[in-house]
Amino acid sequence: MGIGFRVVRGHERADGSLVKAFADIPTAIISDNMGRMTAAGPAVRPMHQFRDGKGRLAGTALTVKTRPGDNLMIHKAADEARPGDVIVVDAGGDLTNALIGELIITHARSRGVVGFVINGATRDMDVLGADTFPVFAAGVSHRGPYKDGPGEVGLPISLDGMVVASGDIIIGDQDGVLAIPREAAPDILPLAQKQVENEAKIQAAIAGDGWDRAWVDKLLRERGCDGI
Repeated sequence: MGIGFRVVRGHERADGSLVKAFADIPTAIISDNMGRMTAAGPAVRPMHQFRDGKGRLAGTALTVKTRPGDNLMIHKAADEARPGDVIVVDAGGDLTNALIGELIITHARSRGVVGFVINGATRDMDVLGADTFPVFAAGVSHRGPYKDGPGEVGLPISLDGMVVASGDIIIGDQDGVLAIPREAAPDILPLAQKQVENEAKIQAAIAGDGWDRAWVDKLLRERGCDGI
């Protein structure tokens, strides 16, 4: 069939050292250094638990595009996945039918998949919601999926405007999920690390009552605010 129903392999994955370096940086800080324009949208939220230092998502994307309500190509992606992959699915945000549940997640985990990001629905929340395995989704439905296709694995997708290519770095925490383009990751990393350092200094200054707040009035004057 070709376009619309195909599996594409051979994409290059981001270097594991880069994934590890980004893993502990908050998504908010990474986003600040990507123009605050890259996110999976507020509807895609964590469905799992964050506890004992677990629950953060960091891995490389394996992309899936599927028609709403159908998970045939997600099953294929789970079979194709390599350790360290995050299965990222564009299902158009439809919540009519759940696309993943306990069984496919267990299978994917056995293959080394480190998380799911679904612009669609999940189910089996009694299990998913008690676990720290990262599952981000747009909602929940008890109604199961169909397995007819079509769909695509391995090609670029978009989740509410966030473009994701297979091999990009996926980071997720309690604020949400973002994709870091593989080619841009080496440039973004030092910027994000610098902001982490700067915010630590600000926190120390606040604790010592030494945070210079003159910038607030300066900015208000520049914007033409009356009464300053």
